Amino acid sequence: MESTVFAARPHVVGTENTVDQAPAAPVEEILTTVLANDSINDEYKHLIVTASPKALTAKPGQFFHWLCPSPDEGDLWLRRPQSIYVVDKERQRLEFLYKCVGRGTNGAATLKPGDTFNMVGPLGVGFSMEPGWKNVVVLGRGVGLATLAPISQLIAENGIGATVILSARSPDLAMSGDLFEKAGAEVITVTDTDGTSAVENVEAIIEQRVADNRADAFFTCGSNRLFMLMKRLGKKHNVPGQVAMEQIMACGLGPCYVCVRTFEIDGVKTLKRVCIEGPVFDMQEAMGW
Repeated sequence: MESTVFAARPHVVGTENTVDQAPAAPVEEILTTVLANDSINDEYKHLIVTASPKALTAKPGQFFHWLCPSPDEGDLWLRRPQSIYVVDKERQRLEFLYKCVGRGTNGAATLKPGDTFNMVGPLGVGFSMEPGWKNVVVLGRGVGLATLAPISQLIAENGIGATVILSARSPDLAMSGDLFEKAGAEVITVTDTDGTSAVENVEAIIEQRVADNRADAFFTCGSNRLFMLMKRLGKKHNVPGQVAMEQIMACGLGPCYVCVRTFEIDGVKTLKRVCIEGPVFDMQEAMGW
């Protein structure tokens, strides 16, 4: 039986070790060089690394599996999934926006310019745009703002109008707005600080976009209450949608089934792996958490 190569030996970015890299393999282990790893506020850091040609094919919503250094004397046995923030093809680099919440990401926070960083990717199924869409609504909160950020590249490439609602606890945590503004999107920031992040207010904003025929599709990530809102409005107005799901993973390649979640398709509940069948799913098939 003929076998298909899924991944090849590590690609050391900046070297000529690409002869046996199996170009048909959809995934690659990459040894990148850290260019920057700076704090942008009290919770999030912005990591920039060099990228191989295959890494630069990453689609919005896809992720890379990081082999993080340990922040202490213990070992880290599993990689950490991290969605792509920016694919910079011109400068041949990848950017990630991540929150330091555990040993893995706190280990990543210790990386300094010049360090070598091991990643596997690009992994998973990303966001997509249909040819007939003219205007979309993007709604995110928390770490979901980083996952949704590359949609700015999609709307710019396809000439699509967008209303982007950034929900956060405070204004300094409402990230990614600059990327969407550069793409020509209307950016609306709602926060807990001034009470505008209330579901009722967000619902009114989306309903107005639907009434104005400016909602051909919905995109969301990062908040269960906002996901459920968009799912309800999508069903009410027959607007298609996509949601990026967050889940703990082990292998990131499908075999371990650690990242399985429940979905409902045509009234039947089924299990899907977030790592390989997602992390982006049909909004009406995804279930809350």
